[in-house]
Parts: sequence; C-alpha cells; structure tokens
Amino acid sequence: MPAPGSDAVQIYTDGGCDPNPGPGGWGAVLIYGLKTLELSGGEAASTNNRMELTAAIEALRSLKRACVVTLCTDSRYLQKGISKWLEGWKRQGWKKANGQPVENQDLWQALDEQAARHQVEWLWVRGHHGNPLNERADQLATQARRNRQLSPKAVVSKRPTQAMADRVIPRVAIYCRACTLGVPGPAGYAATIVRDGAPPKTVSGGWKLATSNVMELWAAVAGLRALKERSQVTLFTTSKYVFDNVTRQLQNWERNHWRTKAGQEVKNLEIWQELVAVQGDHDITWRHLSADSRGEYAEAAAKIARREAKAQARQP
Repeated sequence: MPAPGSDAVQIYTDGGCDPNPGPGGWGAVLIYGLKTLELSGGEAASTNNRMELTAAIEALRSLKRACVVTLCTDSRYLQKGISKWLEGWKRQGWKKANGQPVENQDLWQALDEQAARHQVEWLWVRGHHGNPLNERADQLATQARRNRQLSPKAVVSKRPTQAMADRVIPRVAIYCRACTLGVPGPAGYAATIVRDGAPPKTVSGGWKLATSNVMELWAAVAGLRALKERSQVTLFTTSKYVFDNVTRQLQNWERNHWRTKAGQEVKNLEIWQELVAVQGDHDITWRHLSADSRGEYAEAAAKIARREAKAQARQP
C-alpha cells in the first residue's frame, strides 16, 4: 500500500493460538483514505504473543513508504512492550529487569526495525467489544489459524517452532485460595507458586469488599501475574466457578463479545479479561482441588488468604 509520509494510515491487528502454544494465526486491517487492505497468515506452532507481534510486523512491512501510522491492538503485551519496555530492553542488552532474556527477542527486533521506518502511535483497544475493525482483524487471524490446523505442513517460517524447541520451559504449580468474611465482605486471596529447585513463594492481598467468586478468580490472576517468564503451569483452584468457566465457557464468551448464551454480559467481566491477558504465552493446565485432595500448599495458601481477609476486616 503506497503512501506518502504525510498521509495517515490506520491499522488494526490481532493474533492468537488455540491451544496456546499451538497452531496460530494473525490478521491486520489497513485503512488509507478510502482504500482498505487486509493481510493474514499463520504458523503451525506458535504462541498468542508471537502472533500478535507478527501481525504488527507484517502490517508495517507492507507499507512501501514512510507513513504516519495509528496502530490499534487489543494486546497489552504488544502495546506496552513497544511503547514502554522496548528501549529499556535494548539498553540492557535484551535483558528484562530481573536479568532474564527477553522472550520473543527476534520478533521484537523485527518490529523495532519496521516501526523505525514510520511515525507510529500505538493504541490499545478492548478486544471483542464491538469495534468492527478489531473484530475483522480477529476474524482474519482466526481463519488463518484454522487453515494452519487443517494444513499443518504449510508453515511460512519454522523459527517459532525451533525457538520453542530449543528452550527449556520451566514447570510451575500454582495453588490458589481465597477467603471472604461475608457475602460480600472483607476478603483475601493467596497464590502459592511452587517450582523445582526453589522455595515456595506466595503472593497475597485483600479487598475491603468482595465476593468469594471474585477473590477466587483474582487469586489465579495474581499467581499468573507473578510469573517472570513463560512457563508450563498447572494451576490448582478449589473454585468450581473458576474451573468450570475457564475450561468450558471462557473461549465462548470471548467469541460472543463477552456475552453469555442468554445474551447477558459476563459477570466479573473485567477480571475475566484480566485473566485472559495474564495467561499470555503460558501453557496452562487447570486442575480442580476437591476437599480431600488439597494438600499442604493449598492449605498454606488458604491460611494466608484468611489472614488477609481478617486484616481487611480490622481496617476502619
């Protein structure tokens, strides 16, 4: 799409995998004046974040001349990475603040190269929220992903597959518990993170007023948010509300613009959307803990969650 540097181009991008990691697709919609260009592609083995990055790279690469670009994405990872984290990563030799290598470095470098050709404003938009161009990018990405599932040998690039194969992904278990002193009432949550070769770590906190479902859901968000690198996660929850919805309903809610089958808005919508965001590139297996199978880590998290709830109850 040729465009003089003084002209504006608006771009909507999206990408994803199902499962994550797994077959992936990306899509982009570019608008220049009255013209529209749609791009898409897929890979047989990738991750959500890699597909989000690829969508932006390919969209910018398609511009033959320097442009003034507004790029809209529903990926916090992409928007924050390019606008807040990238310069720090480069200064630190592509290391994160904790000293770990930046994930997807090859794609971040490619995106940095393409973005430098243009004047780009990076905007975050809420996904699956009725924006027609965001929805169209999602449709393109979904169709590209399905094409890769049907034809797994049709791989454009093997770099993501090799990158994943070359890396040892740490295994992590997260035990989530919550406590509420009332319906709703003062509430606490805790997530105990267990990994090989390291002592257990617990993240916890409390809310002045919350329901049990909200706290159980937030415990999972907090546990995943505490992970500093892509991991194979087994996430244990005692909440049937969390377990049943995340394993049976969550993808349907996203496809249905965060509406239930009855057409009602999903309860606790913002927290569910936050859970989707923090899942990122992690490979997550969800497990439900019954009353007779909770074990020491779950019980330790339960004690901390109760302590947090009591601390909230004591506050004026």
